[in-house]
Amino acid sequence: MRLTDPNNPNERKKLIAAGVLGVVAILVLGYIFFGGSSTKPTPNRNVRASASPTPPKGPPPPDTLDDPSTYQPINYSGTVPAMSEASRNIFAYYEPPPPTQKPVYIPTPTPTPVPPLLLSSLGPSNVYARTADFSLQVTGDKFTPAVHIVIDGRDLPTRFINSQQLFTTVPAALIANPGPRQVMARSNDGKLYSNTGMLNVMPPPLPNYNYIGIIGKPRFNDMAVLQDKSNKDLLNVQRGDVLGGRFRVNSISEREVVLMDTTLKIRHTIPFTVDGNPSQPYRPPVRTSDDEPL
Repeated sequence: MRLTDPNNPNERKKLIAAGVLGVVAILVLGYIFFGGSSTKPTPNRNVRASASPTPPKGPPPPDTLDDPSTYQPINYSGTVPAMSEASRNIFAYYEPPPPTQKPVYIPTPTPTPVPPLLLSSLGPSNVYARTADFSLQVTGDKFTPAVHIVIDGRDLPTRFINSQQLFTTVPAALIANPGPRQVMARSNDGKLYSNTGMLNVMPPPLPNYNYIGIIGKPRFNDMAVLQDKSNKDLLNVQRGDVLGGRFRVNSISEREVVLMDTTLKIRHTIPFTVDGNPSQPYRPPVRTSDDEPL
């Protein structure tokens, strides 16, 4: 039994077409399995040639190192901040400079004007406090009848002797307490004035005794018992007695003894104390009878 008839033209064309398709199929399969992995694609030289040229990276060729035209200058206008040498480390940072100190303007001191009057000395220059009024002589130069003596800002009646001497009477109230006093000569309008002198007011001498007892007399001629503070000696004194050649006993009572400074005419009061201790409270002494002999 025949499948085809070779003498038939249609059957012959079918056989030829089947053979051509079989050859094409064999070629495609051979290209896929054997030709695709073993052959490399040919680079397209036309595409590479048409691309724009890329400048080469890296240093220029050795033959261009000596050509200055191949180099381009670099302009850098930045400022590198100064670094502190002591604090330089991997964490260094910019430290601004300290602010500039402005110069301190010191005005030129104005010279003190020279007083038109001159005060050179006082007589006396030392007095005791609590004393009475006394006369004060001021010696200097260029005095006029228009100037007067001023003590601690208080104007005093002044007697003009000449251009070098002035006199005044200082009241006891101005020297009631110890301490220095400022003395100057000045006119009422203040145009004439002198330099300042110092009057030294010293504390007066004090009696160095304690009043510790009293001895009563029938005729009220009481006797006080005093204790010397320096040597603790006991002294029995009456009115009119003088202690230490300076202090006279003026009065004696159960509360106090009054002494008078015979030189400065100052009264001193010594209160009664127990056992010579001034911190103890006052307690009236016990009067003891000391009858006079018949």
